[in-house]
Amino acid sequence: MSALSKHRSAPILVCFSMLASLALLTAVPAYAQFEERGAAAAAIGVMMVVFLLFFAVFYVYFALALQTIAKKTNTENAWLAWIPIVNIILMLNVAKKPLWWIILCLIPLVNIVIMIIVWMAIAEARGKPNWWGILMIVPLVNFIVPGYLAWSD
Repeated sequence: MSALSKHRSAPILVCFSMLASLALLTAVPAYAQFEERGAAAAAIGVMMVVFLLFFAVFYVYFALALQTIAKKTNTENAWLAWIPIVNIILMLNVAKKPLWWIILCLIPLVNIVIMIIVWMAIAEARGKPNWWGILMIVPLVNFIVPGYLAWSD
């Protein structure tokens, strides 16, 4: 997951991972009440499927938003929004930042600062105040920011 969380959704993925871990930890005592191991395995399987579906829905939403932002800023190859890791290149192109910054996006902790700077530049490229990029570090608000930058006028 770290290869995917290296950019724009690092705080989001960390939050999801923590929530999934918390759900598993709080549900473990309940599994002890099951008489059959199959029931416990089924419960864990259902939780994993729900988590994966939620992640897939968010990924599609983010890819559509990034593709729309790229089209509205007349950036070439907007379809790169659908390819993990490569979509960082698209974000750097929209933000008009050097491509070597992709290396910085792969360094833990540095990637958070770099992606805030990139999102600030993306917001400016869309004609919005740059503080919209800072909002990407706020949990739950970071769901709204890409959609706002993509589909607002």
